[in-house]
Amino acid sequence: MSLRAVGLRPAAASALALLAVGGCSGSGTPGSKDAAATAVRQPSSLYISSSALADGQAMPAEYTCDGAGRSPPLTWSDAPAQTQSFALVVEDPDAPEGTFGHWGVYDIPASVHEIAAGAGNSDGLKQTSNDFDRPGYGSPCPPKGDKPHHYRFRLMALDVAQLSSAPPEVKDLNAAIEDHVIGTAELTVTYQRR
Repeated sequence: MSLRAVGLRPAAASALALLAVGGCSGSGTPGSKDAAATAVRQPSSLYISSSALADGQAMPAEYTCDGAGRSPPLTWSDAPAQTQSFALVVEDPDAPEGTFGHWGVYDIPASVHEIAAGAGNSDGLKQTSNDFDRPGYGSPCPPKGDKPHHYRFRLMALDVAQLSSAPPEVKDLNAAIEDHVIGTAELTVTYQRR
């Protein structure tokens, strides 16, 4: 099981860079302006993991079209203090016709830190339609004989409790959360059908 933090959105990164340039003078003692700037500049420490998936490794067939096709269990920790909700996007950037959306989940309460195995195949979550034109988790099913495809499980901490409207598809979820992401964590696995 591997954990990986990805960081902040570009606008936040630019603001932090300005803080770094502007906050280089002074003693940096606790309670000083410089100490506060140092605290603000810390990158997101959000982490995502799975008891069934290992970062950089092959996805077990159970979670693909060659198995039960159920969604894998996921857990996360260390969200930014300002987190109001989470969103999850699972995509395959290696699909023949461009990035393929396999799963979109949104309005996950900030108090929640896991998604159980199979939850993406039920009605218990707020989910978009995947690019198979079905709601919920669309299990990986790359063309037989293709090189291994990469499946990115991206968890985003958001600064809003709920999105203003329900995004119908994964691509719409990406657009809806773009200005609200305050932390991102990613777990990437591969799958190949022979």
